[in-house]
Amino acid sequence: MTASDHRKMIKQLKVKPVILQKYLKFNAPKKRSCGFSLKRCRRCGRTKAHIGKYNLHFCRQCFREIAQKIGFKKYS
Repeated sequence: MTASDHRKMIKQLKVKPVILQKYLKFNAPKKRSCGFSLKRCRRCGRTKAHIGKYNLHFCRQCFREIAQKIGFKKYS
């Protein structure tokens, strides 16, 4: 049984619950302990352009929108 998409494989294995459980056990996404995918923007959920300094956890786009509300000043 081969499939190019894991959702297609799960759909095929619905009728075989024991094999489905084994498939899910060995093919589940790994728990991550580090990396950019763990650091997400609080507001929109983006993983790229993350600002974590001062425990902000915003992407740069969201930070630009709300910087003045949270007390940052623009000096130029």
